[in-house]
Amino acid sequence: MNTYHLQYFSLLGDFTKKSCETLTSKASTPSELYAEIEALYSFSHGKDNFRVAINDEFGEWNSVLNDGDNIVFIPPVAGG
Repeated sequence: MNTYHLQYFSLLGDFTKKSCETLTSKASTPSELYAEIEALYSFSHGKDNFRVAINDEFGEWNSVLNDGDNIVFIPPVAGG
């Protein structure tokens, strides 16, 4: 099990009612971690609508996560 530091913006912040949290998880990729929080907070916004950042850099959904990583699931941005 690893511990990840998650930040939630916009849509995810609304669902989780949090701006951040530390989560202990068996997930080893951002894809697995996203599925876990999606189930934990009962929302159904597929990961394909988001980008992932790992330790302040854009990452891939199948990247290997390490204990202590900072993860941000970045929602779509609307402009005007």
